[in-house]
Amino acid sequence: MTEFVTVATIDELAPGGEPIVVEIGRRWVAIYNVSGEYHAIEDVCTHDGGPLAEGSINGEVVECPRHGACFNIKTGAMLSGPAGTVDVPTYAVRVEGNQVQVSTKRQS
Repeated sequence: MTEFVTVATIDELAPGGEPIVVEIGRRWVAIYNVSGEYHAIEDVCTHDGGPLAEGSINGEVVECPRHGACFNIKTGAMLSGPAGTVDVPTYAVRVEGNQVQVSTKRQS
């Protein structure tokens, strides 16, 4: 059974705004609101471990602030290097009432 933890309220995550970073199971996870949909990816660039949540956001793409690797926020897919072909792990997200909840287990 998948466990979920509450990480924020919907008011704390504006569409296209800054992500919230939380620790889940000894991993840092960034939660984003992309056009009213909530998504969670590990807050780590697969190129050098940089914090993705500090990068710029363009729609559903986040660019690592260190070397410019780009990742899809919805899927975790690596879109451009220098990260090679390694995607960022993702986590399931659900909304219960006004609470945004993230799975404690990786999806990918």
